[in-house]
Amino acid sequence: MINLDNIIGESDTFLTTLDHASRIATVNRPVLLIGERGTGKELIAQRIHYLSPRWESPLVTLNCAALSEGLIDSELFGHESGAFTGAKQRHQGRFERAEQGTLFLDELGTAPLSVQEKLLRVIEYGEYERVGGNTRHQANVRLICATNQSLLESVKAGTFRADLLDRLAFDVIHLPPLRHRQEDILPLSEHYAMKMCQELGFHFFAGFSHKVKHQLQAYSWPGNVRELKNVIERSVFHHNDENNPIHTIIFDPFVSPWENELPQNTMENHQPSSLPTLPIDLRDWQQTQEIELLKHALLQSHYNQKKAGELLNLNYHQVRGLLRKYPTLSTSTNKSIE
Repeated sequence: MINLDNIIGESDTFLTTLDHASRIATVNRPVLLIGERGTGKELIAQRIHYLSPRWESPLVTLNCAALSEGLIDSELFGHESGAFTGAKQRHQGRFERAEQGTLFLDELGTAPLSVQEKLLRVIEYGEYERVGGNTRHQANVRLICATNQSLLESVKAGTFRADLLDRLAFDVIHLPPLRHRQEDILPLSEHYAMKMCQELGFHFFAGFSHKVKHQLQAYSWPGNVRELKNVIERSVFHHNDENNPIHTIIFDPFVSPWENELPQNTMENHQPSSLPTLPIDLRDWQQTQEIELLKHALLQSHYNQKKAGELLNLNYHQVRGLLRKYPTLSTSTNKSIE
């Protein structure tokens, strides 16, 4: 059955995607899912299948990037005994296993052109041949395909068939990356933290510190939900304390604790690169830093002054006071909001 682990969210973009998937589920047409790695394309494919009239029939999956050209052909369409060296008996392909159900093809953009041609024939005529055979077999299978590539660019480059893209694009669902689902970051983080606490035998999850919550929401999450899951589980494991909130998040486990360590004899002469060259006007430098930090917080919060204040650990009135203190910044903020 469907895995609901990652189907957690309350952001408008995510709820719109779920609604789109639910509506297309009832229509017996191919669907193309486009999204970055880790955005949950397989979960959306599961949702479409189990909300469709085919829900009692098989949902079969294949990652096209995991197989070579010869193997993907055999895995999709099957092969006859003796079709190639080592083919000692007939092999049932994914189309045959998915009969009356749904076939989910992930990383479709990596499929070779020869396989794309056969896929097009299945979509257009509902038939295929096993590798090494000449008998046509009928296929009653719904295709859901997914990619993190731009297939339009692949068509221009000659690595993807334009006619296949046309047939697959009856409807296209664009999955939002996690950085565009700000409201979902903390609920997802708490979900994975609680599951990891259960796995470690903790009685409860003590939560995240205020600092960590800001770090989680400020991070860009290039690996999306999959990366978030790994980061949270790693951090809970290293924290190893069920009685206190998590105060440290390990985003990159490959950073050595000695990476930036300086030899002892150079420590006294080292000046951090973040500090200005002396002499300076201290008050002028502090004012410049204050303006730059406020600008950064406003940009990151899309000029929402309350959220900007949360990023700087200031209340709304303190942010308003800073904007009055720096009239130029206040003017540019108002223009941006307009």
